[in-house]
Amino acid sequence: MRQILLLIILAISSALFATEGMVTIPTRQGVTQSYVLTTPDKVSPDVVLILFPGSKGNINLRREDGQIKFGESNFLVRERQRFVDLGAATAVIDVPSDNRSGMDDGFRMGQKHATDIGFVIDDLKNRWPTAHVLLVGTSRGTISASSVAYSLRDRIDGLVLTSTIQGSGTTGVKKLGKRVLFVHHRFDSCRETPYAGVKGFSTQFSLITVNGGRPAASGECDPYSAHGFYGVEAPVVEAILHWVRQEAYPTEITVPAKGN
Repeated sequence: MRQILLLIILAISSALFATEGMVTIPTRQGVTQSYVLTTPDKVSPDVVLILFPGSKGNINLRREDGQIKFGESNFLVRERQRFVDLGAATAVIDVPSDNRSGMDDGFRMGQKHATDIGFVIDDLKNRWPTAHVLLVGTSRGTISASSVAYSLRDRIDGLVLTSTIQGSGTTGVKKLGKRVLFVHHRFDSCRETPYAGVKGFSTQFSLITVNGGRPAASGECDPYSAHGFYGVEAPVVEAILHWVRQEAYPTEITVPAKGN
């Protein structure tokens, strides 16, 4: 009963203290880029996080009967409110209008994608000129985040890569010249995101290693598993924002294993 009451209180407080909307802007010729903008209602954010979901990047953002609808299972998407509760604004990126079926790795790494996100950055900086803008990706979203960060490195303040795809998820990172944070679950069993793949970056960049959480309730490469920080979301989000704000942050997060 206490857990149910807490969830109700959190839902009410989120509704009172955050604003969420769908933003669609023109980018390339005949193309639009949409994103979900979630902001603190009473405070101007000091940080704006552009969030790139994994898989094909398609959250199916739309309006139905005047309501905004989109898929929310991805780690970054479902945790956007927690970032906002801590004073940041978030922009969850959907696929552009010419890639409705989803983005492949080639598109994520290409100039068209970077061009679209450049317009998103312009839109966000027009709203909050003094806020720091960082790109945050998870799983296949790390391909977008790292590639776009390299293309637009003079227009961003940093990069956060969570559950990073081996190889292509670190494109240009060593030449980026910006602050970079890796966040990875030690027991991520997705074959494309082994912990060993990011461990080697710990001598050059910041790394937060995560342990514990809930038993997987989805496939090993899906959101409700160690790959999606299932059961350890809160401390991971808090640690990311501490790093973003250049505050003390834990390099290791351990949460006791939880039952279903």
